[in-house]
Amino acid sequence: MNLRDLRYLVALADLRHFGRAADACFVSQPTLSTQIRKLEEELGVVLIERAPRKVMLTAAGQDAVQRARRIVAEVDELKESARRSRDPTSGALRLGVFPTLGPYLLPHVVPQLRERFPQLELLLTEEKSDVLLARLREGKLDAALLALPVHDEQLHAQFLFEEPFLLATPQQHPLAQAKGLRVDALGDETLLLLEDGHCLRDQALDVCRLSGAQEKTGFRATSLETLRQMVAAGVGVTLLPALSVHDPIVQPAGIRLVRFAEPAPSRRIALVWRKSSALDGFLQQLAEVIGTQARAQLAQD
Repeated sequence: MNLRDLRYLVALADLRHFGRAADACFVSQPTLSTQIRKLEEELGVVLIERAPRKVMLTAAGQDAVQRARRIVAEVDELKESARRSRDPTSGALRLGVFPTLGPYLLPHVVPQLRERFPQLELLLTEEKSDVLLARLREGKLDAALLALPVHDEQLHAQFLFEEPFLLATPQQHPLAQAKGLRVDALGDETLLLLEDGHCLRDQALDVCRLSGAQEKTGFRATSLETLRQMVAAGVGVTLLPALSVHDPIVQPAGIRLVRFAEPAPSRRIALVWRKSSALDGFLQQLAEVIGTQARAQLAQD
């Protein structure tokens, strides 16, 4: 058994196609297929259920793939550690961020990162939080910006900043002129929310549970911008994270932003990475820059 064969197995599990997996590994399809069979013979179990135009993992195959991912990730981190020991601020960094944070935080943070780490190549991935967590565990990302809590003993979460929510209402809404709005004032409201899978949806539902508010049925937005436009059109009210209403973001005509009284509902943002990561020291520095810049931006209210 060798590392190359484990990489072949992981590629096949990800792509579920011998030809595409072979291309991804830069080998011929017969070579990849032969090595997978040799791996099965060595382990004494069938890993792949082969069907016409379909590849599926057996139960033993699923377990083997999970272990192979960890082994490959550890080896990659060993290589990265050796390279980073020469210059920890150079090279590529694969950073994940979720959609209701990325467009509103990164424009303020990336220029500072470029200034602080001029040799760093930042490779950004925007995905829902569960996808980012999966890629982080698999070693496909070096770190991710996520909302707390993150429950995983394999991961380290470095708190960066707390981002309050504002209530977005149509101009003529009864709460549009409120000052220091209390959360329990939402008890009679129905909120516009994002579709399943967005962490902002879960955060808004937490506020609904605290206040007695309900979700507006028959509507789930795919983006924060859709929510914003629907509020401006008078369809309902929603919660918006503070960074999403800062300059240079332009609010549509017909929308009012109402601040909550303290303690305002909020979300806590962290930089998350594997505890085993060779980049731990550098990621601590990265977290400091991101957190400082985000807190400075939020302080401009």
